[in-house]
Amino acid sequence: MLTLFVAAALQAAAAPAPVPAMPALPAEYLAMNGDWVVDLSVEPDNPYVQPMKLTINPDRTIGGEFYQSAIEQGRAGRNQGRVCISFQTSDGAGPYYHAACLIDGKMVGQSWAEHRQFVLPWQAERAAAK
Repeated sequence: MLTLFVAAALQAAAAPAPVPAMPALPAEYLAMNGDWVVDLSVEPDNPYVQPMKLTINPDRTIGGEFYQSAIEQGRAGRNQGRVCISFQTSDGAGPYYHAACLIDGKMVGQSWAEHRQFVLPWQAERAAAK
């Protein structure tokens, strides 16, 4: 009997503790998930758009793709009534740093590439449903 008790106690001690569930992502972050069309136009008469796909995880890290580059080191945050994102991509020659906030259902952002010596303001709208 003592052997069964000791065996049961050892088995219970060896069992991993349950991992607490990650809290659900608030709706304000979920509103940024998905496909976007980013307007990178420099001149009004010369439209230039690129797709962006965002995945905001429950821990507020960001994955996805922008300008045919994987999103790296992305984070989402909320302050002053706005939900914003920041992330990095690369063109193979150097990093691009991007930041945007969701304002009235659109993303308003900018991209910075020191190696290209530019800062480019942009805005994005939801991609049309397929």
